[in-house]
Amino acid sequence: MTSGVIIRPCGLEAVLLEVEDRGQVLDRYEALSAHAPAGVRDVVPSQVAILVSFDPAVTTLEAVVAWIGAVPAVTSSRAAAAAVQIAVTYDGEDLAAVAAAAGMTSEEVVRAHTAAEFRVAFCGFTPGFAYLSGLPVELQLPRRSTPRTRVPAGSVAIASEFSAVYPQASPGGWHLLGRADVRMWDLDREVPGLLSPGDTVRFIASPP
Repeated sequence: MTSGVIIRPCGLEAVLLEVEDRGQVLDRYEALSAHAPAGVRDVVPSQVAILVSFDPAVTTLEAVVAWIGAVPAVTSSRAAAAAVQIAVTYDGEDLAAVAAAAGMTSEEVVRAHTAAEFRVAFCGFTPGFAYLSGLPVELQLPRRSTPRTRVPAGSVAIASEFSAVYPQASPGGWHLLGRADVRMWDLDREVPGLLSPGDTVRFIASPP
């Protein structure tokens, strides 16, 4: 066990790092990504853990575990992360309900959401769906008690401590604040996902 991390084999070609302080997951992910040796195929963060996959023809489980233990828990690589601005029309179906639950006006909700600097903590759920940490405490609400069967692509939403932009139409239980005219996932791009772990995101209010 590395300090603050439990390392478990995950099949024959990967290890799972369970991070005791989930606030350090992204820092550890960035540190590992910045120092990945030959044989490490991918480093993938989640909310509480990091999956490291490797090529057993190039390296070994023991070597990967030793490398993980030698990498510092923090890194200066964050400076190279992308800073992305996303324009939002704040006319979401749940904007008024979120404002009421938070004891705010709709305008105050918009100001709080656009004032926050978000950071991509991890990606999942559907291709291009990025979980953005940094949501102001006053906007941190539990998911809707009844999920919608269809949330339109481009919907800007919040739930728990995260905000997100739905990359495609899908079911969802998050609170809808507005909509963004941006392609979060595009297979014609060299990197299909608009956002990657570590990127910073700011939302900009557009006229309705």
